[in-house]
Amino acid sequence: MEVSLSTRQCRVRSSRGFTLLEVVVAIFVLAFGMLAVAWLINRMNLHSVQSRYMTDEALLASEKLEDLNRYPSCDPWMVAGGSLTADTSQTNGPTAPCVAPNEQVDYFDQVQISVSNGLSTEIMTGQCGSPPNAQAGYWTITHKPDGTASSFCTPGTAPNPTPDMLVFKRRWVIEANQPLTGVRRITVLVTLNTPSAGATGTFQTSMVRP
Repeated sequence: MEVSLSTRQCRVRSSRGFTLLEVVVAIFVLAFGMLAVAWLINRMNLHSVQSRYMTDEALLASEKLEDLNRYPSCDPWMVAGGSLTADTSQTNGPTAPCVAPNEQVDYFDQVQISVSNGLSTEIMTGQCGSPPNAQAGYWTITHKPDGTASSFCTPGTAPNPTPDMLVFKRRWVIEANQPLTGVRRITVLVTLNTPSAGATGTFQTSMVRP
Protein backbone atom coordinates (compact mmCIF):
# COMPACT_ATOMS: atom_id res chain seq x y z
CA MET A 1 0.00 0.00 0.00
CA GLU A 2 1.49 3.32 -1.04
CA VAL A 3 1.32 6.46 1.08
CA SER A 4 1.31 9.76 -0.70
CA LEU A 5 3.92 12.42 0.03
CA SER A 6 1.35 14.85 1.43
CA THR A 7 0.16 12.26 3.96
CA ARG A 8 3.71 11.66 5.13
CA GLN A 9 4.28 15.41 5.56
CA CYS A 10 1.13 15.71 7.69
CA ARG A 11 2.31 12.89 9.93
CA VAL A 12 5.69 14.56 10.33
CA ARG A 13 4.09 17.89 11.24
CA SER A 14 1.71 16.29 13.74
CA SER A 15 4.50 14.47 15.58
CA ARG A 16 7.08 17.24 15.78
CA GLY A 17 5.77 18.66 19.15
CA PHE A 18 5.82 22.27 20.36
CA THR A 19 8.23 24.89 19.14
CA LEU A 20 10.31 27.02 21.51
CA LEU A 21 8.18 30.05 20.71
CA GLU A 22 5.00 28.21 21.68
CA VAL A 23 6.56 27.14 25.00
CA VAL A 24 7.66 30.71 25.76
CA VAL A 25 4.19 32.05 25.01
CA ALA A 26 2.58 29.40 27.21
CA ILE A 27 4.96 30.21 30.09
CA PHE A 28 4.22 33.92 29.68
CA VAL A 29 0.46 33.35 29.78
CA LEU A 30 0.79 31.09 32.85
CA ALA A 31 3.02 33.59 34.66
CA PHE A 32 0.61 36.43 33.88
CA GLY A 33 -2.28 34.40 35.26
CA MET A 34 -0.39 33.56 38.45
CA LEU A 35 0.51 37.22 38.98
CA ALA A 36 -3.12 38.21 38.53
CA VAL A 37 -4.21 35.61 41.12
CA ALA A 38 -1.50 36.77 43.55
CA TRP A 39 -2.61 40.40 43.12
CA LEU A 40 -6.23 39.44 43.75
CA ILE A 41 -5.35 37.51 46.92
CA ASN A 42 -3.26 40.45 48.17
CA ARG A 43 -6.11 42.89 47.57
CA MET A 44 -8.55 40.61 49.39
CA ASN A 45 -6.20 40.37 52.37
CA LEU A 46 -5.74 44.15 52.37
CA HIS A 47 -9.48 44.78 52.36
CA SER A 48 -9.95 42.21 55.12
CA VAL A 49 -7.33 43.91 57.31
CA GLN A 50 -8.75 47.36 56.62
CA SER A 51 -12.23 46.12 57.54
CA ARG A 52 -10.87 44.84 60.84
CA TYR A 53 -9.23 48.22 61.56
CA MET A 54 -12.46 50.04 60.72
CA THR A 55 -14.42 47.73 63.04
CA ASP A 56 -11.98 48.38 65.90
CA GLU A 57 -12.17 52.14 65.34
CA ALA A 58 -15.98 52.11 65.29
CA LEU A 59 -16.11 50.09 68.52
CA LEU A 60 -13.65 52.40 70.29
CA ALA A 61 -15.56 55.49 69.17
CA SER A 62 -18.88 54.04 70.37
CA GLU A 63 -17.26 53.00 73.65
CA LYS A 64 -16.03 56.55 74.32
CA LEU A 65 -19.42 58.06 73.48
CA GLU A 66 -21.08 55.65 75.92
CA ASP A 67 -18.55 56.55 78.62
CA LEU A 68 -19.15 60.28 78.17
CA ASN A 69 -22.91 59.77 78.09
CA ARG A 70 -22.80 58.35 81.65
CA TYR A 71 -21.61 61.62 83.18
CA PRO A 72 -24.24 64.01 84.58
CA SER A 73 -24.72 67.15 82.50
CA CYS A 74 -23.12 69.31 85.20
CA ASP A 75 -20.04 67.11 85.60
CA PRO A 76 -16.68 68.80 84.87
CA TRP A 77 -15.99 66.12 82.27
CA MET A 78 -18.96 67.43 80.29
CA VAL A 79 -17.71 71.03 80.06
CA ALA A 80 -17.35 72.28 76.48
CA GLY A 81 -13.84 71.93 75.09
CA GLY A 82 -11.48 69.63 73.29
CA SER A 83 -9.97 69.33 69.83
CA LEU A 84 -9.85 66.71 67.08
CA THR A 85 -6.39 67.78 65.91
CA ALA A 86 -4.43 68.10 69.19
CA ASP A 87 -4.32 66.67 72.71
CA THR A 88 -6.07 69.22 74.93
CA SER A 89 -6.80 69.43 78.67
CA GLN A 90 -8.30 71.97 81.04
CA THR A 91 -8.87 72.32 84.78
CA ASN A 92 -12.50 72.60 85.80
CA GLY A 93 -13.89 73.65 89.15
CA PRO A 94 -16.92 72.27 91.03
CA THR A 95 -20.30 72.99 89.48
CA ALA A 96 -23.60 72.58 91.35
CA PRO A 97 -25.47 70.36 91.82
CA CYS A 98 -22.51 68.07 91.03
CA VAL A 99 -19.88 68.25 93.75
CA ALA A 100 -16.45 67.84 92.20
CA PRO A 101 -13.10 69.34 93.23
CA ASN A 102 -10.80 71.08 90.80
CA GLU A 103 -9.46 68.44 88.48
CA GLN A 104 -7.76 68.18 85.13
CA VAL A 105 -10.05 67.02 82.37
CA ASP A 106 -8.47 65.40 79.32
CA TYR A 107 -10.17 65.37 75.94
CA PHE A 108 -8.01 62.56 74.61
CA ASP A 109 -6.68 59.11 75.43
CA GLN A 110 -4.76 56.27 73.81
CA VAL A 111 -5.74 52.63 73.42
CA GLN A 112 -3.35 49.76 72.71
CA ILE A 113 -4.85 46.46 71.59
CA SER A 114 -3.01 43.14 71.40
CA VAL A 115 -4.29 39.66 70.63
CA SER A 116 -2.09 36.75 71.75
CA ASN A 117 -2.57 33.30 73.26
CA GLY A 118 -6.30 33.59 72.67
CA LEU A 119 -6.50 36.66 74.92
CA SER A 120 -7.29 40.20 73.81
CA THR A 121 -5.51 42.82 75.92
CA GLU A 122 -6.57 46.46 75.84
CA ILE A 123 -4.46 49.16 77.49
CA MET A 124 -6.23 52.51 77.84
CA THR A 125 -4.87 55.70 79.36
CA GLY A 126 -7.08 57.34 81.98
CA GLN A 127 -7.33 57.95 85.70
CA CYS A 128 -7.20 55.59 88.65
CA GLY A 129 -9.57 56.28 91.53
CA SER A 130 -12.14 59.01 92.03
CA PRO A 131 -11.67 62.73 92.73
CA PRO A 132 -10.11 64.18 94.78
CA ASN A 133 -7.73 61.21 94.97
CA ALA A 134 -7.67 60.39 91.25
CA GLN A 135 -4.26 59.70 89.75
CA ALA A 136 -3.13 59.58 86.16
CA GLY A 137 -2.63 56.00 85.07
CA TYR A 138 -3.76 53.35 82.64
CA TRP A 139 -6.34 50.58 82.59
CA THR A 140 -5.48 47.05 81.49
CA ILE A 141 -8.51 45.11 80.26
CA THR A 142 -8.13 41.44 79.35
CA HIS A 143 -10.85 39.71 77.32
CA LYS A 144 -10.94 35.91 77.55
CA PRO A 145 -12.27 33.40 74.97
CA ASP A 146 -15.15 32.46 77.30
CA GLY A 147 -16.53 36.00 77.08
CA THR A 148 -15.39 37.17 80.51
CA ALA A 149 -13.10 40.14 81.09
CA SER A 150 -10.95 41.45 83.91
CA SER A 151 -9.60 44.96 84.43
CA PHE A 152 -7.32 46.85 86.78
CA CYS A 153 -5.83 50.33 86.89
CA THR A 154 -2.14 51.08 87.39
CA PRO A 155 -0.92 54.59 88.34
CA GLY A 156 1.79 55.96 86.11
CA THR A 157 2.57 55.97 82.42
CA ALA A 158 1.31 53.22 80.13
CA PRO A 159 4.04 50.92 78.80
CA ASN A 160 5.30 51.36 75.27
CA PRO A 161 3.34 49.29 72.74
CA THR A 162 4.84 45.97 71.70
CA PRO A 163 5.27 45.14 67.98
CA ASP A 164 2.06 43.06 67.93
CA MET A 165 -0.09 45.92 69.27
CA LEU A 166 -2.40 48.24 67.39
CA VAL A 167 -2.24 51.80 68.74
CA PHE A 168 -5.32 54.04 68.57
CA LYS A 169 -5.53 57.70 69.53
CA ARG A 170 -8.94 59.04 70.59
CA ARG A 171 -9.77 62.75 70.70
CA TRP A 172 -13.16 64.32 71.30
CA VAL A 173 -14.86 67.71 71.26
CA ILE A 174 -17.82 68.79 73.43
CA GLU A 175 -19.81 71.70 71.97
CA ALA A 176 -22.37 73.53 74.10
CA ASN A 177 -25.76 74.51 72.65
CA GLN A 178 -25.15 72.53 69.48
CA PRO A 179 -27.05 71.84 67.29
CA LEU A 180 -29.81 73.35 69.46
CA THR A 181 -29.90 75.44 72.62
CA GLY A 182 -29.88 73.32 75.75
CA VAL A 183 -28.08 70.32 74.28
CA ARG A 184 -24.46 69.54 73.53
CA ARG A 185 -22.83 67.71 70.68
CA ILE A 186 -19.99 65.27 71.34
CA THR A 187 -17.74 64.28 68.44
CA VAL A 188 -15.14 61.50 68.78
CA LEU A 189 -12.31 60.92 66.32
CA VAL A 190 -10.37 57.64 66.45
CA THR A 191 -7.05 57.46 64.62
CA LEU A 192 -5.09 54.27 64.05
CA ASN A 193 -1.35 54.82 64.00
CA THR A 194 0.82 51.72 63.97
CA PRO A 195 3.91 52.53 61.84
CA SER A 196 5.50 49.10 62.36
CA ALA A 197 2.51 47.47 60.66
CA GLY A 198 2.05 50.27 58.13
CA ALA A 199 -1.50 50.68 59.43
CA THR A 200 -3.33 54.00 59.37
CA GLY A 201 -6.96 55.05 59.33
CA THR A 202 -9.57 57.25 61.00
CA PHE A 203 -13.17 57.00 62.14
CA GLN A 204 -15.39 59.83 63.37
CA THR A 205 -18.83 59.78 64.95
CA SER A 206 -21.05 62.12 66.99
CA MET A 207 -23.99 62.13 69.36
CA VAL A 208 -26.24 64.75 70.95
CA ARG A 209 -27.23 64.76 74.63
CA PRO A 210 -28.52 67.25 77.23
